[in-house]
Amino acid sequence: MPEKDQTQVQEQDINQLRKVRRDKLAELVAAGRDPFVITKYDQTHHSDEVKALYEAHEAELLAGRAPVNTEGMSEEDARAAVKADYNERREIMDASPIEVSIAGRMMFKRVMGKASFCNIRDLKGTIQVYVARDAVGEQPYADFKKSDIGDIYGVKGYAFRTMTGEVSVHASELTLLSKSLQPLPEKFHGLTDTDTRYRQRYVDLIMNPEVRDTFVKRSQIISEIRSFLAGRGFMEVETPTLVANAGGAAARPFETHYNALDEDVKLRISLELYLKRLIVGGLERVFEIGRVYRNEGVDTRHNPEFTLMELYQAYTDYNGMMELTESMFRHLAEKVCGGHIVTYNGVEMDFGKPFERMTMTDAVKKYAGVDFDAIATDEEAKALAKERGLEYEERHGKGDILNIFFEEYCEDKLIQPTFIMDHPIAISPLTKRKPGTADKVERFELFCNGWEMCNAYSELNDPIDQRERFAKQDANAAAGDEEAEHTDEDFLNALEIGMPPTGGIGYGIDRLVMLLTDSAAIRDVLLFPTLKSLS
Repeated sequence: MPEKDQTQVQEQDINQLRKVRRDKLAELVAAGRDPFVITKYDQTHHSDEVKALYEAHEAELLAGRAPVNTEGMSEEDARAAVKADYNERREIMDASPIEVSIAGRMMFKRVMGKASFCNIRDLKGTIQVYVARDAVGEQPYADFKKSDIGDIYGVKGYAFRTMTGEVSVHASELTLLSKSLQPLPEKFHGLTDTDTRYRQRYVDLIMNPEVRDTFVKRSQIISEIRSFLAGRGFMEVETPTLVANAGGAAARPFETHYNALDEDVKLRISLELYLKRLIVGGLERVFEIGRVYRNEGVDTRHNPEFTLMELYQAYTDYNGMMELTESMFRHLAEKVCGGHIVTYNGVEMDFGKPFERMTMTDAVKKYAGVDFDAIATDEEAKALAKERGLEYEERHGKGDILNIFFEEYCEDKLIQPTFIMDHPIAISPLTKRKPGTADKVERFELFCNGWEMCNAYSELNDPIDQRERFAKQDANAAAGDEEAEHTDEDFLNALEIGMPPTGGIGYGIDRLVMLLTDSAAIRDVLLFPTLKSLS
């Protein structure tokens, strides 16, 4: 059958299934059993809690009871002995039942006359439910037999273990809480089309438990970050997302208009400049986990809207930020991955060892065979880039070319956690100069798995130097650089009030989640990634 014809048949089948489900709902409403009038349900346990409670209770009540010995018995006698042992165990357990009330989506149903089985999936997993007509009543059982995969049920009953050994719930009461009017994807193939998965994340979460687990881990990662920083005396704050001057990073902002003020504003591209204002105000240790927006391309590691965490600590420098970062990443590996080893796409990274430290110049010398300390002029650097076939812009100087060499030759080699330090001043307009050097700053980036995981500075707190660097950024913008920063007069005013020596750092939360959950693309760790509209 041609693909177009097959699609039409599938659509017709789905439309028929939708009609059948709506007809079932109409029957329930007409009979006074409309599930949508129910406003709440008393859910006492999740599926994993039921299993854990039952197994602990079982271990206590059946302590010392040895498994039945069927050695030497005929097959028939062995079956009889096993059944008798099971019945004795059931009798002991049922005399002291664990009463539970669970709720979730029905993912499987098997009807067998007067008794049936179904699987209920909730936040913590899936549990089997035994539904007997004599236990739940004739009408509820008849309604249950007409139920559909995807319906949401509340189940009251008690926990027990089946003959096959599966901890289940013996239902005494069934409540249809929500009627699913759309059929779920076919159970054997699930939801596999990536575009549909991202556009209908709610279905993706239902059909693919590993997706749900990724986002549970994401929440855990953010929680552990907050806990770690609270333990070090950091204060969580919030700063504006709509700003007049989108600074703090090299990126093109989204622009919009503020009607009430009749002003053009931008969505923030960074959290930096407002957090530094708080350091000026004396808060000393601050951090923010927030959405930022960069009008750039989409690929496996970039999304225009993403989550950034930045923190700033007064009276320390980039060495203090390295210690904090190494300790935090080690903490996250232990809490989220269960140890120091993090595996991504089959490659192991050891977060238990001290992270390697290497200057950007030394990294380029090691992997590209070029010593930029021996290059005296911008012209020499450009000639070398041209010789290697590397693209650059006419405005680029030696520092920019060094960074181009690093990105081309070094990044993908940095698999184990490695701090790349002492960047060129040309690409670091907000960073303090490294003492004793004219063209380097106290900055580092952490690389793992060939990815940049964070960016940190000894923050520039000299307002005169900062104004000169902003002027250079303004000149770059005038020359056509859409990612250049612009002079921020209020921020300069804050620096003139006085900012103490400060260490600061920014972490891409989404990329960190990718690493710790072994996820292939940034869209796999964003619940609702940016997608082109279908209309």
